[in-house]
Amino acid sequence: MENYKEALDHKIFNIISLAAEELDVESYVIGGFVRDHLLQRGDPKDIDVVAVGSGIELAKKVSELLSHKPKVQVFKNYGTAMLRAFDMEIEFVGARKESYSEDSRNPVVENGTLQDDQNRRDFTINALALSLNKNNFGELLDPFNGLEDLKSQIIRTPLDPDVTYSDDPLRMLRAIRFAAQLGFRIEKESLKAIRENKDRIKIISKERIVDELNKIMLSEKPSVGFALLHKTKLLKLILPELTALEGIDEIEGQRHKDNFWHTLEVVDNISENTDDLWLRWAALLHDIGKAPTKKFHKKIGWTFHGHEFVGAKMVYKLFKRLRLPLNEKMKFVQKMVLMSSRPIAIVDDNTTDSAVRRLVFDAGDNIEDLMTLCEADITTKNPKRFDRYHNNFKIVRQKIKEVEERDHIRNFQPPVSGEEIMETFGLTPCREVGMIKDAIKEAILEGDIPNEYDAAHNFMLKKGQKLGLQPVK
Repeated sequence: MENYKEALDHKIFNIISLAAEELDVESYVIGGFVRDHLLQRGDPKDIDVVAVGSGIELAKKVSELLSHKPKVQVFKNYGTAMLRAFDMEIEFVGARKESYSEDSRNPVVENGTLQDDQNRRDFTINALALSLNKNNFGELLDPFNGLEDLKSQIIRTPLDPDVTYSDDPLRMLRAIRFAAQLGFRIEKESLKAIRENKDRIKIISKERIVDELNKIMLSEKPSVGFALLHKTKLLKLILPELTALEGIDEIEGQRHKDNFWHTLEVVDNISENTDDLWLRWAALLHDIGKAPTKKFHKKIGWTFHGHEFVGAKMVYKLFKRLRLPLNEKMKFVQKMVLMSSRPIAIVDDNTTDSAVRRLVFDAGDNIEDLMTLCEADITTKNPKRFDRYHNNFKIVRQKIKEVEERDHIRNFQPPVSGEEIMETFGLTPCREVGMIKDAIKEAILEGDIPNEYDAAHNFMLKKGQKLGLQPVK
């Protein structure tokens, strides 16, 4: 048996070992901590401990032995407990065996041995355990050759994959997520079982599904995970708006690009420049309006008119269905989808300053995010086109910078407030106040007047007079 005492040099493991000895139970650290130590993946923040006995009692004993006596959170329904110590979350569970019913991923649980507990683990690389017992402290218990699978970079289930994924369909998403995060491949029989059990994903809550999707989205190369979701037919069940983009149609020799695979490239591109989850979601959804707006015209070929507007509306429906947050995060994604084609429209030398001002005004603080998305949208394999498109966006950035420095448009509020308009003309809140305020804003954006108080005040007086209003003396 191999020994990894060096993995357990933190004093928390000695305290858990001592607590287990006082209770006369066996204890083991299992799962992600062991896996990530063997892969040399950073400092652990989560530790899972299995007790061959009561995990809850072990947690309480550990808390007693710690100087700061951390609070123990007990989850009786699951037979687990958790405490925080040394900036880590430590979860304790009693070794158990599980059995499942067809309509639920929540198992019937019985007390079991360490081997029973390892049998119920999702993957061989997560079934690895290190002993915390005095007589063999640090010894690796690896009944399914998980160490070999780590070295070979393989995702494999400890038991029959068909049973494993049918019992708990969330494991299908976890397999794909680990493949994406670790750069591992899913073993052939396991991949086949995911495909055959894909419909079982319907019993999983939307919140659990989204949690795994977000982890895939935040991986270094999200396309790995989404390509696997597509290959196993899970993606069509979760995000049909995406899979609807797949395929290339040809009429009279005119074709369009495959917008599904293009989208995955865009997500990978943007992931090289941002860790912002919601900007990555915007990249994933930026073209979803193209499937319902696709049309062929003999004179001009394939068009996707208004796909940004349609796509932005689809974002709301998609977020609502998946129970993603319907707050400012969703509004941000909608805004990015809606504006995703705007910057390229101002590349032209004939573009007016007012068009640039409107872009900056509409994008507000998100202008940099929008530019990052637009640059990620360049997926051409033609080097000359690639350079030309990137140079075009350099031109756009320069125009934005010049207009910003001169006109201070980003998130600007008209220099004359609604309150001042009412006071000037002796008005209460009414339609005319809004008309004057909007007219001032439009005049500034069009460049008819500078973004300054005196100019705006004079414009207000003239606009008021046109509406038949007189200043109060």
